[in-house]
Amino acid sequence: MTAVTAVRRGTMVRESWLIVVARNSLAIAAAVIFVTPFVFVVLISFMTSDQALTSNLWPTTWHPENFVTIFTKLPVFDYMVNTVVYVVLATVFMLLSSVPAAYALAKLRWRGEKTVFLVIICMMMLPPQVVTVPLYLMWSNAGLTGTLWPLILPMLAGDAFSIFLLRQFLLTIPDSIVDAARIDGCGEWQVLLRVVAPMARPGIAATAIFQFFYAWNDYYGPLLYTSENQANWTLSIALSQFKSLHHVEWNLIMAATLLVMAPVIIVFFFAQKAFVQGVTLTGVKG
Repeated sequence: MTAVTAVRRGTMVRESWLIVVARNSLAIAAAVIFVTPFVFVVLISFMTSDQALTSNLWPTTWHPENFVTIFTKLPVFDYMVNTVVYVVLATVFMLLSSVPAAYALAKLRWRGEKTVFLVIICMMMLPPQVVTVPLYLMWSNAGLTGTLWPLILPMLAGDAFSIFLLRQFLLTIPDSIVDAARIDGCGEWQVLLRVVAPMARPGIAATAIFQFFYAWNDYYGPLLYTSENQANWTLSIALSQFKSLHHVEWNLIMAATLLVMAPVIIVFFFAQKAFVQGVTLTGVKG
């Protein structure tokens, strides 16, 4: 009797497992499609230069020293510092400017509010290449080309996408809570800092992560403003130059790619809950 029960339980477990696979077949297929290239990069990064050019997908011998070799061929720490400075300052400046702007559009009523919001949406649709020449001339006249400041200082004026995303999230906060704080004698800055900002942490976190990803992966901006000054290169520029210098050493190129990808993966792994919550709640009320 016990053996029959065990067989039945095993059959039920197999059937339930098959049902789960069948229900999530599309998600599993999509996961395989996205994960396979990453696994391919990891495997090549541990190969020798000769083996990386073959059709073998699995390393015959493992070479973790490839990651050490990168640091001997490039000043990776210097480029890492430049990238961190760019990412941190751009994200902080964006939050300092975009959060108050989003609050003004979501919770305040003033003349021209809809027009300003329409302008922000239009700015989101404007390709950055359209304003490249006038902006470059402006920063060149200011003597800031060759540095990362032309990419950091504009964040003090806000970011159109960040303002839009934060506004949509702040609209989900009930107006009654904001009105109650005003009745208690709070000014608008107190309402923003003490009431709205704590409730909007998921939205703020999601916006900050978006900005972090954008700045970390930004190639066009650093190439435009810092290509003439190698001391201010970011990791994205350094990686492209590394590819041109070591175009046949695919094992080193893949190892360098993993080093550039690692911080982004780590940040998303620890902040994915806030990121998903902020994105899913944005736009519930509009």
